[in-house]
Amino acid sequence: MSVLDKRSAGQRHPRPGKGSGSSPEAEAGDTTAGDTTVGDSTAEDSTASADKSVPERSRSGRRGLPLALNAVSVALGIAIWWALASAGFKLPTPPEVVSRASTLISDGTLADDALASLTRVLIGFALGTAVAVPVGFLMGWYGILRGLIEPWIQFFRTIPPLAIIPLAVVAMGIDETPKIFVIFLAAFLACVISTFQGVVNVDRTLINAARVLGAGDATIFARVVVPASTPFILVGMRVGLGSAWATLVAAELIAAQEGLGYRMQNAQLYYDLPTIFVGLISIGILGLLMDRVLLLAERRLTRWQERR
Repeated sequence: MSVLDKRSAGQRHPRPGKGSGSSPEAEAGDTTAGDTTVGDSTAEDSTASADKSVPERSRSGRRGLPLALNAVSVALGIAIWWALASAGFKLPTPPEVVSRASTLISDGTLADDALASLTRVLIGFALGTAVAVPVGFLMGWYGILRGLIEPWIQFFRTIPPLAIIPLAVVAMGIDETPKIFVIFLAAFLACVISTFQGVVNVDRTLINAARVLGAGDATIFARVVVPASTPFILVGMRVGLGSAWATLVAAELIAAQEGLGYRMQNAQLYYDLPTIFVGLISIGILGLLMDRVLLLAERRLTRWQERR
C-alpha cells in the first residue's frame, strides 16, 4: 500500500469518541488529555520565557563587567602614581595636578590649548584618512598601481614623521600648514597599509561567486570588496589616530603659540611638572574619547562579523 493509500484509509476510519458509539469515559479521557496538553504547553512557554530572561541578565552582567574593571584599573593606576610620588620619585601628586588643572581651566588656558590641538589632529587625521582609503583600494585592486605606489609607501614608512619637520618648516613656513602636514602623514601611512591589506585579503571565493552571478567590477567592488575591507580600514583609522596624537607634541614645536604640546614644552623650561601632567592627561583623555567613537562606528558597521 502506498503512502497516499494509507492516508486515505486513515481518513475513512475516524477516531471513535465523537461519533455515536463513543462512551462517556472515552470523552472524559479525551478532555483530560486535552487539559494536560494545554497545561504542558503553558509550562513550556513559561520555561522558554525564563530561559530567555537568563541570557538577557547574563548579557547585562557582561556589559557591566568591563566598566567595573576599567574603574578598578583607573583607581589602581592613581594609587600607584600617588605611592611613587610619596616615595620620593620626582612626580607631582594627584592633588597637585588637580589644583593646576583647576587653575588652567578657570583662566581658559586649558580649553584654548585643547581646542587648538584637537583642531590640528582632526584636520590632519581626516585628510590622512580621506587620502589613504582610496589609495589603499587602488593598490589592492590594480596590480599596476600597486607596483608604482607601494615602494614609495614603504619608503616613507621607514622615515619617522618627526624627521619630516625640518623639511616641512623650510618648504611650508611656520604657520599651521606644516603642523597639519606632519599629522596628516602619520595618519596616512598607518591607514593606507591597513586598507591595502583589507583589499588583498578579500576571499577570492566571494569575488568569483559574484562574477558567476553576472556582477561587474563596479558591483563587486561596492558589494564585496568594500564591506570585506571595512574592518581593516577601521583598525587602520584607530592606529592612524594614535599616530596623529603621538606626532602632535612634536608638530606643535613649530612656532606654535597655543596647544597642549606647546604648553608642555613651555612648562619643561620652568620644570613645571604639574602642567606637564595636565597636558599628558588631557591628550590621553581626548585620544581615548576619539578612539571610543571609532570603536562604536566599527561595531555598527561590522555587525555581520563574528566577535568573541
